[in-house]
Amino acid sequence: MEIIRKKKQTDVHPYIPELKEVYRAGRCTRREFLQTATLLGMSFASASAFLTACGPKPTEAPTTAPVTEPTAVPAPTGPARGGTMTVATRVQRLDHPARLSWIEGANAMRLVNEYLTFTDWDNITHPWLLEKWEANDEVDEWTLYLRKGIKFNDGVELTADDVVFNMQQWFDDEVGSSIKGLMSYLTPDNIEKVDDYTIKLYLDSGNIGVPQHLFHYPALIVPKTFEGDWVRQPVGTGPFTLSEYVEAERAVFVRREDYWKMGEDGQSLPYLDRVVMLDLGEEDAARIAALQSGQVDNIFNPSAEIWQAVKGLPGIKVYSTPTAQTFVIRMRVDTEPFSNNKVRQALKKCIDRQKALDLAWFGEGVLGHDAHIAPVHPAYCEKPIPPYDPEGAKALLAEAGYPDGLTVDLYTQEARAEPALAQSLKETAAAGGININLNILPSAQYWDIWTEVDLGITIWAHRPLGTMVPALAYTADADGNPGAWNETRWVDKEFSDLLREAERTLDVEARREIFCQMEDIQQERGSVGIAFYTSVWYICNEKFQNVQAHPTNYDHFDNVWIKE
Repeated sequence: MEIIRKKKQTDVHPYIPELKEVYRAGRCTRREFLQTATLLGMSFASASAFLTACGPKPTEAPTTAPVTEPTAVPAPTGPARGGTMTVATRVQRLDHPARLSWIEGANAMRLVNEYLTFTDWDNITHPWLLEKWEANDEVDEWTLYLRKGIKFNDGVELTADDVVFNMQQWFDDEVGSSIKGLMSYLTPDNIEKVDDYTIKLYLDSGNIGVPQHLFHYPALIVPKTFEGDWVRQPVGTGPFTLSEYVEAERAVFVRREDYWKMGEDGQSLPYLDRVVMLDLGEEDAARIAALQSGQVDNIFNPSAEIWQAVKGLPGIKVYSTPTAQTFVIRMRVDTEPFSNNKVRQALKKCIDRQKALDLAWFGEGVLGHDAHIAPVHPAYCEKPIPPYDPEGAKALLAEAGYPDGLTVDLYTQEARAEPALAQSLKETAAAGGININLNILPSAQYWDIWTEVDLGITIWAHRPLGTMVPALAYTADADGNPGAWNETRWVDKEFSDLLREAERTLDVEARREIFCQMEDIQQERGSVGIAFYTSVWYICNEKFQNVQAHPTNYDHFDNVWIKE
């Protein structure tokens, strides 16, 4: 195998000098520069220093809050130790981290286990369990360097053997991880342990997103002795240890005394003594009442209704950030009537996008155009928003063999925006000749069948790169079978080829041109309707410091403390 060339330590990757010129020429934004440079191994500090030297660009409007280091700036009084944070969230059935399909479960496991990398609140990726990484010119060979001296909570040191074990698990069909689809450019045979702290990845095709893929929420690192049941074997490198876990009721985590990260006071993090997760069910009223009474301190991924109800409460602070989170109206292309693209197009024409956003999320978001690449993504290609067109829908249905319209069943979960979006679609689709029967299920029931229903609404969380969700949701494996999270079974060769090209394209403008083509394909023959992308809120008692709204709704409590 070819050995990766040594690179200048100042720039790490040979494309960095060109990227600097691209930024100076105004061909990429500050955010796009930061994200690309750090993915290629340039340190956040060096990238920020370059931008500072270049001076501000007054015409550039930020898409999110100003970029920060991966931990928020503490209050002037300094962090205090002790106390408990109680979170209202679902306490789900958990087994293997690599099989995670829900962020609620990942937030629980993240207290005990950690990732090789960390993508922060501004979509910038930093080393975490890794000290650094390097990529070759073609970004198809990556070298990962582990931090030394990090120990699991059973006292055993983290080494490359643990990382290789985890990666082999990700690609094991019996485990059934979505990571296999996301990282389809890698095979188990192309993962090499170089020494106890170094791993090399030899990709089938170049991919700039490897560091961010290592933060995909099922990619939590467990020890090489892991046997497949996290609740029975909660061994990790993280800041807390698991004390109690009762599915659908509560989970309790206690401070780890020998965590590897240090706080500002020179002592081991975390600052909190305990984190408690309470499952209060799916009723918004119960969670609102619990927050008002002080039974809980924050609410995981609150609905728009919760945001409206609590945003003015004394002692409660609401954090917000724009994201690529969306509620996908998804159609299975391997079943009638949605195997017919004219039917899929007809349903898309029945979406009144602004009405849907207003009803489901109080207008707090941006409209979508049925392509699963969002305005917050680097290299996003702006397109006109499709109008509501029920007459056009009727004409397409007639061409598809349904001159009198058709009746379909729609399934989704009873949570967040899904019921309101489903009701909105039912009302607007009726004028287009589509009668929709609604089946609003408890979340656990929907997630048991989410990949099986012909028509559904599925929440898809934010991902920092526009290539990530397409790789998870709209591709096939080497044998041509739709990936584990390809709920619509839609696979398009032209789209997949463009995706592979986008993944290895470093130049932001060149990648934008590819995204333009990908977005056109999804609009014209894809399997989803995307009415809008949402902002997300983090609602928390104001006494907790160093909390922010993460675009992917990830909790990160190692540096959180209480100001009394």
